[in-house]
Amino acid sequence: MRKFSFLFATSAALALSACGSPADETATTDDAMMADDMAAAPATTTGNVVEVAQGNPDFSTLVSAVTSADLGATLSGPGPYTVFAPNNAAFEKVPQATRDELMSPAGKDDLSGILTYHVVAGELNAQAIQQAIEAAGAAGHTLTTVNGATLTATVENGNVILTDAAGNKATVTQTDLDASNGVVHVIDTVLMPA
Repeated sequence: MRKFSFLFATSAALALSACGSPADETATTDDAMMADDMAAAPATTTGNVVEVAQGNPDFSTLVSAVTSADLGATLSGPGPYTVFAPNNAAFEKVPQATRDELMSPAGKDDLSGILTYHVVAGELNAQAIQQAIEAAGAAGHTLTTVNGATLTATVENGNVILTDAAGNKATVTQTDLDASNGVVHVIDTVLMPA
């Protein structure tokens, strides 16, 4: 009986392979090549806002800060979120001693407050922000952040500028990095809540 099962399985496999045409083999080869190309090319699908930051070397300091503040799980949640993400150059403007203090266990609460000051509930792409600024007029559009404080968005010399509670300004340098739970906009300065 075992010999019969083996022979039947072998015959079926041979019959199926004989039915295939050279075009089928080419398709299989093309599919394999496409799979190789897709593995080599950057992924076109995005992750959540944390994964988008993790995938960009210009956000390595931000990713370290999010980890130190234990905000990874929160920002990986459903959102949606609009994140104004300071790049590494923005963090370098902050004195090293201040960065070290914020990244220490004792600075966790302050760091969390600063990071959530860069997050707005809801998804605002660049066009929506621009329209809100235009509708608000010269005073600018007020954005309420997740930490409860506000930022003011204006346009200066064709650039979107965010002004924090202390009057410090950050320029939006890149927009609309799509994430599964929101959108990320790159800024050149770390903003500070009052």
